[in-house]
Amino acid sequence: MSGELRDLYQEVILEHSKRPRNFRALDSRACVAEGYNPLCGDTVTVYIDFEDGVVKDVTFQGSGCAISTASASVMTEVLKGKSRDEVEQLFERFHGLVTGAPGAASQAAGLGKLAVFAGVSEFPARVKCATLAWHTLRAALEKRATPVSTE
Repeated sequence: MSGELRDLYQEVILEHSKRPRNFRALDSRACVAEGYNPLCGDTVTVYIDFEDGVVKDVTFQGSGCAISTASASVMTEVLKGKSRDEVEQLFERFHGLVTGAPGAASQAAGLGKLAVFAGVSEFPARVKCATLAWHTLRAALEKRATPVSTE
């Protein structure tokens, strides 16, 4: 990862972990799921509300490390206004980026703010932190009643 991207990564992680965006519950109409990372103790609840097939609002609550919190915060910002298919595509692209999937780094530019999480792939133990909210989001979309675990 370039020095410039590494600096941006640190800046975004710190900013979003200290002042997470969309950190609140949604009303009972929202799809909800809970997630847990037993490796480090991170917990997250993701709420997503669709209107006319588009994400009207997406929020989260929980506690976790800086990477987990920042990933959830940025996720909630970028998903608003997206269709369900676009949400699924972003999940796949983000997951590929942070796990270091072949060719994923070349697609980072199209991910906007999410691209700064490319550095997570250099720290395999942190991949689960970065993807916890995303896996929990997917569980909310599938209306899964059981909590998601990164194990």
